[in-house]
Amino acid sequence: MEDEFYRIKRLPPYVIAEVNAMRHAARQAGRDIIDLGMGNPDLPPPAHVIDKLCEVAQKPDAHGYSASSGIPGIRRAQANYYARRFNVELDPETEVVMTMGSKEGLASLATAITAPGDVVLAPNPSYPIHTFGFIIAGATIRSVPTTPDEGYWRSLDRAMAFTVPRPSILIVNYPSNPTAETVDLAFYERLVAWAKENKVWVLSDLAYSELYYDGQPTRSILEVPGAKDIAVEFTSMSKTFSMAGWRVGFAVGNPKLIAALKRVKSYLDYGAFTPIQAAACAALNGPQDIVEKNRELYQKRRDVMVEAFGRAGWDIPSPKASMFAWAPLPPALKDMGSLEFSKQLLTHAEVAVAPGVGYGEDGEGFVRIAMVENEQRLRQAARNIKKYLTSMGVNSSAA
Repeated sequence: MEDEFYRIKRLPPYVIAEVNAMRHAARQAGRDIIDLGMGNPDLPPPAHVIDKLCEVAQKPDAHGYSASSGIPGIRRAQANYYARRFNVELDPETEVVMTMGSKEGLASLATAITAPGDVVLAPNPSYPIHTFGFIIAGATIRSVPTTPDEGYWRSLDRAMAFTVPRPSILIVNYPSNPTAETVDLAFYERLVAWAKENKVWVLSDLAYSELYYDGQPTRSILEVPGAKDIAVEFTSMSKTFSMAGWRVGFAVGNPKLIAALKRVKSYLDYGAFTPIQAAACAALNGPQDIVEKNRELYQKRRDVMVEAFGRAGWDIPSPKASMFAWAPLPPALKDMGSLEFSKQLLTHAEVAVAPGVGYGEDGEGFVRIAMVENEQRLRQAARNIKKYLTSMGVNSSAA
């Protein structure tokens, strides 16, 4: 017998798990770790959403198998969201499917549409499922940059010209996890034209659709006329409504891709718990003030973090969207590498961050910082980091 199974051999050790294990051990030892590593919202869902969950859970007939593609009401609610937010019309029957978070949706679609040996274009750095969902399905990954500048387009054209077989799928993720970069509608217009010319499916991950700042709303690829001919888009309620553990997401767009996803999911699951789906309907159809309040709260955290960390001696670019900052290592410590730097912060500053190399080789030299602690804790993290940087000979001003 082989020592390892085929698909397991294709998965490298999860770098971020090494830091997570250290964080867990430190907390078990009683240390107060400020966890800015995982994008796990610290805010509660809206009260009326929890009330709806409890109400439906009281019904005797709400505990059987549900529908793998989502109950009709949740698919209609998502279609209505796209209509009012992006002015995009969707058919709830053929162009919307509920997923157990956008992560499961991406992985299931990879299983549905990927053959062994297919080439998939994926951003580097990127959230791991954007690459490993397809690697697990048997595909080969060719990396393209995450930064949406002219170099991005040159990379796409080189990939089409010199890759055998020609790539058939492109993954895009804006606002980006981990880099927090954003794009405008002109980018998507150019992308749709490119995809049609090159006969490439586009899978867009829009998980951070509502976490945008400075009055600059995110855009959807489906706003481009004709985008549904080649694109599917994934969204999630995890961050928008602080419902990460509920595992509610959606795929919308091209009917052929949606049908393929539905078919695979029909073999894999019976859908989310019906009361959760009913509560998700309440979130999408109900008052949206909580979305704006959460956005304002994250923007305040962003401003506090950037200012406090800067005074501590660590300059961090201010993210335009998402719940993350993509922070270059302090220049004096750049040679340490992102994994060792993350370990050092955890050990000596009691602050957990995610090493950039865990998101791809082009993530080396950066760490991802999640804005999932309150402003007081962020300022405490800055004070701890200042002490560590001072001990390493990095100059800082008073924090």
